Amino acid sequence: MFQSSVRLPRVFIMGMIILSLAMAFMFTPFAQKASASVSWGQEVTEVAKLYKGAKYKWGGTTPAGFDASGFTQFIYKKSAAKMSLPRTAKDQYKAGKAVSQKNLKEGDLVFFKTNGKDVSFVGIYLGSSKFIGATSQGVREQSLTTKYWKDRYVGAKHLLP
Repeated sequence: MFQSSVRLPRVFIMGMIILSLAMAFMFTPFAQKASASVSWGQEVTEVAKLYKGAKYKWGGTTPAGFDASGFTQFIYKKSAAKMSLPRTAKDQYKAGKAVSQKNLKEGDLVFFKTNGKDVSFVGIYLGSSKFIGATSQGVREQSLTTKYWKDRYVGAKHLLP
């Protein structure tokens, strides 16, 4: 009998502790669901940044070496977007919904005429007038406001959900 009376208080105390912890978690902000979530564009840009410094390779579509459209194609497929893009910058420019430069969002594709004829370069918009792309010097962040890119800018497309 003595043994059961010793157990009862322990069980009762443990039950009260568990109940108290459950109540504390239910009524604190830590137990609430997070309402913020990462957008598709943020996810795409974060994946793209992982490949900064990757080498340039004409026709390249892998981290061993990218060309501009191979980079965007790889990132859109590798990220949570899991989207298949056409192979060339010119064909990628035909996809998606046109968006003005002032309405760009993270993850939008930005297009340029670097060959003097038609769309020949594509990058991924990062925000704050910056984009990331596979240039001849490898995957790098660039600014839309530099003279080189400003003079060659063609437009942008929104492809993400």
